[in-house]
Amino acid sequence: MTGSIKVLVVDDQFLIRAGLVGLLRAAPGIEVVGEAGDGDEAVELAARTRPDVILMDIRMPGTNGITATARILAQAPEPAPRVLVLTTFDLDEYVYGALRAGASGFLLKDSGPERLLAAVAAVGGGDALFAPSITRRLVEAFARQTEGPGGDGGEPLPDLAALTLREVEVLKLIARGLTNADIAERLYISEATVKTHLNRTMSKLDLDSRAQAVVVAYETGLVRPGTPG
Repeated sequence: MTGSIKVLVVDDQFLIRAGLVGLLRAAPGIEVVGEAGDGDEAVELAARTRPDVILMDIRMPGTNGITATARILAQAPEPAPRVLVLTTFDLDEYVYGALRAGASGFLLKDSGPERLLAAVAAVGGGDALFAPSITRRLVEAFARQTEGPGGDGGEPLPDLAALTLREVEVLKLIARGLTNADIAERLYISEATVKTHLNRTMSKLDLDSRAQAVVVAYETGLVRPGTPG
């Protein structure tokens, strides 16, 4: 990405929002294009300001972060903004919903300034950013609350039969929290090839983000909660 990363900050707590905005505005290469105190305002500002990254709080009165994320991504022209959800707890069931809605990952609110700025830079550059171990725990915790793959009675699960054996391998390793570099090293292929396999997998399964690929791997039973990577 060339130029500044345009960021929209969404949080219903004024002091937290002000702190995030102040930190981001002081950082080189980042431009804060707006701040919103609720989901409805976030949807409106996202359409008007066309941010690259949205820092999205989850628990807000009225329209919450999950609904706002889904609405923003459904309405956004390409390239759609990358949504980085903010949460107080690393095992928050609402974060799972945000990932399913298309968010690129999540960040804990008690993360330090350096981690926040690194997260914005990574997501703004097109990467998914979430601590793999935390994300894996999150999805596993949700999976244990269901009766099994697809046990939440939601939408039909994607058909993994459309994937090649290599694409399945890559999907498994992504679900285990490995980075593209880790996967390339393990499978003796280049990072570019990993990205190609991932892009084809997401296209075949009609997914919008790496985070959704992680969720699908667990929901379909391709990866089981608690099993070793």
